[in-house]
Amino acid sequence: MADNSVHISSSVFRVLLRLGFFPWFARLVFGQKIAAVMGLTWKAAFRFRLFIVVAVLLLLAVVGLPVLLKDDGTARGFTQILLTYTLTTITALLGLSTLWLACGTLARDIEECQMQVVATKPIARWQIWLGKWLGIVSLNAFLLALAGGSVYGLLMYRATKLPATEQHILKNEVLVARGSAREANMDREIESQTERQLQERLQKSPVTIADLSQVRNMIRERIKSEYQQVAPGGYRPWRIDLGSAKNYLVGRPLYLRLKFNSAEKSPSGTFGLLLQAGEPNKSKNLWATREPLSLAPDTFHELEIPEDLFNSEGIITIVALNPNNATLLFPLDEGMEVLYREGSFGLNYLRGLGIIFCWMALLTTVGLAAASFLSFPVAAFCSLAVLLMGLSSGTLTNAVNDGTVMGYDEESNKAGSSVVDVVAIPFFKLALEVINLAKDFSPVEALSTGRSITWGELARAFVQIVFVMGGMIGAFGVWAFTRRELAVAQNQS
Repeated sequence: MADNSVHISSSVFRVLLRLGFFPWFARLVFGQKIAAVMGLTWKAAFRFRLFIVVAVLLLLAVVGLPVLLKDDGTARGFTQILLTYTLTTITALLGLSTLWLACGTLARDIEECQMQVVATKPIARWQIWLGKWLGIVSLNAFLLALAGGSVYGLLMYRATKLPATEQHILKNEVLVARGSAREANMDREIESQTERQLQERLQKSPVTIADLSQVRNMIRERIKSEYQQVAPGGYRPWRIDLGSAKNYLVGRPLYLRLKFNSAEKSPSGTFGLLLQAGEPNKSKNLWATREPLSLAPDTFHELEIPEDLFNSEGIITIVALNPNNATLLFPLDEGMEVLYREGSFGLNYLRGLGIIFCWMALLTTVGLAAASFLSFPVAAFCSLAVLLMGLSSGTLTNAVNDGTVMGYDEESNKAGSSVVDVVAIPFFKLALEVINLAKDFSPVEALSTGRSITWGELARAFVQIVFVMGGMIGAFGVWAFTRRELAVAQNQS
């Protein structure tokens, strides 16, 4: 099945190429010179068999992963896992092939003396570079559309085979674009209380400058814990503003998404929790659980609640009552939120693929920039190193937060200090600032949990990833390629 699909898609692409549709469109939009370089890039991808190999791998991932994956037995669990693993695999395969083709199509053309022939034509170096970039980006667009369309078709097909109750769950909780609303951010208030209590502490018992940061962190964590915890027999209210969404949520059900943890263990592995939503005398309805819900800690739970529980200002009040003998902690950033339907899954899925496409455009820029002044093996190695650094942002973050890459001194319980730390930590901070411009967006996670990806997020992704990061790297690549002596490469070959 996968081989037939790949053969058909490859044949369609070749037919369109031979009929002149792509060359005509490229000449119309980008001009004759750039379109000619794009055509050479497409032909190189077919000549290296890269297009067919990647298409086969992508479709095998789409078809094979559903057979290999194990889920919790529910339609929601299977769909979420399917979206997560297939889109992650598609992104990884496209990323690796993009870097390989971007490095090879320029570096090999120079090393094999093909670029010297092109450079003698009346075409500027920047037009050659841009034509290569547009050629690879357009190939990525076709492959991403092929793989993404296959995943979407598989999801829709599987959804039609489910019972009506499971289809209702998918339609309202997974295969949907849902907006979210949380409690107002409390960071400023926590910092204000931290500084006030720190000054009171210093007046009573001064501390050394070396211990000041540790004392401040201890006070901050204690205050933060007070906002998060619900004591045994106590309760905790959340006042969540739905904003402008209240104007179209009348008559529509809402969903609570909550998560808590506890320092103590329960014999049954779960804790009881009573919930209430709505405001007496201010909202039309008041909803509450009659019996404690049995919920597992450290796990996200979603509950459907009735419509119209918010007041005229669009504020819904959620109250959690703790009937247990243990304290429950609700994280400030993900402890309680309200989800609501904002759009269709189809458009949301398309916007998610758009963000992945922006990532591929950036990787194309990185590969071409490296090949602009390096040989193919070195350019491929450097490009993969950049990709691995981006995938290791969690490790870099831990090193920056700890202030060291050399570990802690167990005797003093302080971060070690060395020449490596002096050089590495500032470099890691700068690298994280750059990496986070691209990693601030998580379309795979959003799609697998039914979260809305807005047009504004897609536009911001294009500006940050393609325009800002890609623009800076691309400018360097064009400059390096313009100044490169092609005759030197020819003599060396």
